[in-house]
Amino acid sequence: MVELDDGRLDAVFRALSDSTRRTMLQLLAQGECSVGELGAPFHMSFAGASKHVKALERAGLVSRTVQGRAHVCRLEPAALASANEWLRHYESFWSNHLDALERELRRGSSRQ
Repeated sequence: MVELDDGRLDAVFRALSDSTRRTMLQLLAQGECSVGELGAPFHMSFAGASKHVKALERAGLVSRTVQGRAHVCRLEPAALASANEWLRHYESFWSNHLDALERELRRGSSRQ
């Protein structure tokens, strides 16, 4: 089983649980954005967008630098990769179980 820091993993999934933050990550996957640019599609204030960015920062999904008056955000994929690694363990588990179920169902239908 993949061993990850539970607090960090909790923060990643908490951050990803919000559709606004997921959309912000999609925007950042295309390149750096200011906090204002991240909030613009949602018609939210800088303060509102900044709260979402802070949640992404706590999860390690985003880094922010201040360039003059602009707060520029960048995607940090390592935390997302760690969460994906954790999920892959369960993907393998379910794939194996579903394959076994399929074999049993096929065996049962061939007996009829």
